[in-house]
Amino acid sequence: MGKGGGGCVPSKKRVPEVDGDAPPEASGGSMEADQENAHTDGTDAPIQKTASSSGTASSSVPVGAKLKIFIVFYSMYGHVEGLARRLKKGVDGVEGVEGVLYRVPETLPIEVLNQMKAPPKDDSIPEITPWELQEADGVLFGFPTRYGSMAAQMKAFFDSTGPLWKAQRLAGKPAGFFVSTGTQGGGQETTAWTAITQLAHHGMMFVPVGYTFGPGMFKMDSIRGGSPYGAGVFAGDGTREPSETEMALAEHQGKYMALIAKRLAQS
Repeated sequence: MGKGGGGCVPSKKRVPEVDGDAPPEASGGSMEADQENAHTDGTDAPIQKTASSSGTASSSVPVGAKLKIFIVFYSMYGHVEGLARRLKKGVDGVEGVEGVLYRVPETLPIEVLNQMKAPPKDDSIPEITPWELQEADGVLFGFPTRYGSMAAQMKAFFDSTGPLWKAQRLAGKPAGFFVSTGTQGGGQETTAWTAITQLAHHGMMFVPVGYTFGPGMFKMDSIRGGSPYGAGVFAGDGTREPSETEMALAEHQGKYMALIAKRLAQS
């Protein structure tokens, strides 16, 4: 939404319709690449599809097994991690779907982190490797902003997924973003939309939360992070804690993504 008003402001005569449980029908299926025949030598030949291709990237889920939404994040001061935990609550609230928390590797030396007064990482949340992304039925990536785009730690992780990109192992998987910024002009939207390029090259499907959160998206009586691109929090100088509205949006996004992944798995 532009800073000058207008643009995305809805009509006052119409209350936005919100369905808290059922997202819109996902149209069509995504292309399933033949991973063994993925073309990686730089020519223009397309990736071949297998004769048994079902039109979706993920294989059929065994009876009784849960779909897995990976919540992959980088958090320096804990704000993004707080959103991640609330996202997991939303995912876990959908029958047959499970949220799995992962953090990406830190790239800064411990001496620098200590000087920045960054708290220790929670060892109960494992670091993810690029290859593990293949096991997800959907992914939610979370990161703080650095000048309007993702933090270098998350970018370094995306840069390490080259072999997955070459074979298009992630093509067709739904994915979304959640962010943290220091100020109201710090990139609640740009931090997410500049990250969409990562998904596009992998052939992943970007799933924004839109305005499905309902009236909470239109409240102007308090500071609230988040946007149609995904949940968000304003961290200020690092001491501001997420508001309940910001946390509720994160939980909603987790639930929304879980429902989308479930629809895709059933198609």
